[in-house]
Amino acid sequence: MGTVVSIDVRDPDPGGPAGAAIAAAVEAAVAWLREVEARFSPFRDDSEICRLDRGVLALDDCHPDVRHVLRACEDLRRATDGAFDVRGHRAGGALDPSGFVKGWAVDEAADLLTAGGARSFAVNAGGDIVARGEPAPGRAWRVGIRDPADAGRVAAVLAVGDGAVATSGLYERGAHIRDARSGAVPRAFASITVVGPTLGVADAWATAAFALGEAGPAAVAARPGLGVLAIDGAGIATWSDLVDELLVRPPRA
Repeated sequence: MGTVVSIDVRDPDPGGPAGAAIAAAVEAAVAWLREVEARFSPFRDDSEICRLDRGVLALDDCHPDVRHVLRACEDLRRATDGAFDVRGHRAGGALDPSGFVKGWAVDEAADLLTAGGARSFAVNAGGDIVARGEPAPGRAWRVGIRDPADAGRVAAVLAVGDGAVATSGLYERGAHIRDARSGAVPRAFASITVVGPTLGVADAWATAAFALGEAGPAAVAARPGLGVLAIDGAGIATWSDLVDELLVRPPRA
């Protein structure tokens, strides 16, 4: 769906039986992501989502995952007072659950890796990340938050163990996010990052918070288990208490 996905597994003994099982789990995760692409991509005319949108496929005839995703998206629409809406973020009102699907698909891929025996890994989907375990003993995964104004700079670094990090902004894909209530392109922030236990929820709330504008960060911070870091057009960052606990700060001189 226009995103590159990488899987970084750090479990020991890659040549033993456990390593073979993990390698098989990686293959299963990749196959799953390709299945999601075929079913949910808004860029493929033959995907179920596009055929459903055109009215040539009935919802009852869709795969159960489609109905599950649309129900989850409807729950998010209600929770965000309509700022997150599968028909409100793209021009023309096309059906597009990508704001939830990408994170949900990566969560499911992470579950496949765990079921195959992997304990320390990160799955990166275009900068949105699910992390488990440790990349090395005693170390957390380091997740860099891009400076929206400079692709070569990192605005912040988070130390993540078991959790997910998602960022929404306009700096890479242009005006692709709209406030579903008004159709306007939000300009209050340059980027909003959300951390949480699952990427499906973190990704959806990052999109919703960006669409909500000035009210977005507070709306995320009020949700149990979610943290938020917002960067405005001047490059000034603000963050919630949960994110403060994860920030990697340079050592004092």
